[in-house]
Amino acid sequence: MSGVEEQVTGTLGKWRMPAEWEGHEATWLGWPHNTSDWPGKMGAISWVYGEMVRKLSLGEIVRILVNDKAHEEKARIVLEKVGVDPLRIQFFRIPTNRGWARDFGPIFVKHVDEDDQVLISRFRFTAWAKYKNWKLDDCIPDKVGKRLKVPLVQVERHQRGVVLEGGAIDVNGQGTLLTTEECLLDEHVQVRNPGYSRQDYEEVFRSYLGISQVLWLAKGIAGDDTHGHVDDVCRFVDPYTVVLCQESNPADENYHPLSENQERLQGMRAEDGRKLMVIPLPMPAPLFFEGRRLPASYANFYIGNAVVLVPTFNDPKDRIALGILSELFPDRAVVGIHAVDLVWGFGTIHCLTQQQPARHSP
Repeated sequence: MSGVEEQVTGTLGKWRMPAEWEGHEATWLGWPHNTSDWPGKMGAISWVYGEMVRKLSLGEIVRILVNDKAHEEKARIVLEKVGVDPLRIQFFRIPTNRGWARDFGPIFVKHVDEDDQVLISRFRFTAWAKYKNWKLDDCIPDKVGKRLKVPLVQVERHQRGVVLEGGAIDVNGQGTLLTTEECLLDEHVQVRNPGYSRQDYEEVFRSYLGISQVLWLAKGIAGDDTHGHVDDVCRFVDPYTVVLCQESNPADENYHPLSENQERLQGMRAEDGRKLMVIPLPMPAPLFFEGRRLPASYANFYIGNAVVLVPTFNDPKDRIALGILSELFPDRAVVGIHAVDLVWGFGTIHCLTQQQPARHSP
């Protein structure tokens, strides 16, 4: 392990985090079980998971984390009823605290020159610096790496591990990364790495994800209890194109933060100096649960090998968002997944999924 770590940290730029649209070996999910995430809705949530797995499994293996044999059996019943081919799913009995695989799941990187070499950049997870029950989730990269026989590289800065959730970043696969200041640089709310500067994060991204250009947006959307994850706001859809959420109602609390993000993006460029194309993505009408705003966003889509899964909210703008993304992904089926219940957990499809890149590009 130490030899691998020396190779990665000592040879900067030889490893990169692939873009989500690049070929996957598999998609990871954590089967739901924490009732506090979806109070009174667990039955409905299982069927949403079933539909996600059914669609994803048409193009890749789906690897599912379950707590034990009984938990696996519950998942199998749902997946059988919705018609999932059992040969397209694999279960891993590794206990979790929650099911948000995007944030605690392993972040895979590939060698720039040798396409069959894959490692896990092992970040730490502390439940968004908000919840107390996170220790099982924090162990997932180690246990997955051991089961897959994929080496881990401990991500360190200032002689300590670095906390980072997968939903806090989005990459174009060629060296550019999107994130928000609200999530990573706020010194008072949900502080992941106390004392870290912009330069600290940029050095971590360069050393462990192969990033040469970091694009800092300002804030995330209202209702996001991660405090600013970028995957609810702005996403790469190709190396030089992003979709950016846009609120048309000036009275909405998202209007000014999203407008500021748009202004920032106008002057931003990719790692090679090329200007980004920015495609506006609408926001659905506000959704609330017990008086609290929920982070409903079409930007929380997931790009699979054969499909793009897009959260929908029984909103007239569902059709518009699906149309925009269909034009941007002509080689994939763009499918709406009902997410009105799902977003009660303060996240939707991208938050629940984590890609594992193929060892050889197609």
